[in-house]
Amino acid sequence: METMNVTELTAPKGATSRVSPRCSGTLTHAIAEGPYYKPGSPEKDMLYEEGVPGERLTVTGCVFDAGCRPAAHAWLDFWQANGQGRYDNAGYTLRGHQYTDASGRFILETVVPGRYGWRTPHIHVKLRLNDNSSVLTTQLFFPELPSNQGDFLFDETQVVELEKTPGGKLARFSFVLDTG
Repeated sequence: METMNVTELTAPKGATSRVSPRCSGTLTHAIAEGPYYKPGSPEKDMLYEEGVPGERLTVTGCVFDAGCRPAAHAWLDFWQANGQGRYDNAGYTLRGHQYTDASGRFILETVVPGRYGWRTPHIHVKLRLNDNSSVLTTQLFFPELPSNQGDFLFDETQVVELEKTPGGKLARFSFVLDTG
């Protein structure tokens, strides 16, 4: 995997600000894994592939420990549905893991997931601060969707900051993990 220096990374062309992760000090909430997790995802930060349905989305942020210190080399494993609400359960399309850089930052290139059944659009994430820490499973949600209120797993503390860019959308979210 090509290593990217996300510390110096700016937001996608047309975005109104630089990538600037903030630590809320509030621990990220655990949310159910769901039935579609597949272990063994490839290491990659580009989940987007040509032909995958959905609007382009860049997700940026930082992983912090409970003391709001950036977590270098924290592990993040992402999986999600495509823009039509379908998961790839046979392969690893829209699935992959990566590690934060020395400043605790990450960037994910993907698509905006679609709604399916009673589920509002979301992105699943498993994270850990280091190889010795416990794994937290959670989900990221999108703001101001009517379907959020009908999804009993929806957690407003897990809503990304979202802005439209000429190339798609930019989402920002920073995780705060317990050191256990």
